[in-house]
Amino acid sequence: MAILVDPPQVPAYGRLWSHVASDLSYDELHAFARRVGLPERGFDGDHYDIPAEAYDRVVAAGAEPVSSRELVARLRAAGLRRRRPRRLRT
Repeated sequence: MAILVDPPQVPAYGRLWSHVASDLSYDELHAFARRVGLPERGFDGDHYDIPAEAYDRVVAAGAEPVSSRELVARLRAAGLRRRRPRRLRT
């Protein structure tokens, strides 16, 4: 089981963002986040959002670089993917 990180490719707030997730448990994910200094506010349901500047730091700390597609597939396979509720269109 592993901590996973996808490439910084999601644009928001004038920068690019990556996602950090665990394919084992949320406990493993939160422990890793504390160890590398990721702020709690970066947690988004089943992953942490991190700016591109933090990518190399989380890889150096042991996160496995994977594609975004693989990150989501591994979350789903582990039963850890949380979908956001769909908004009703009015």
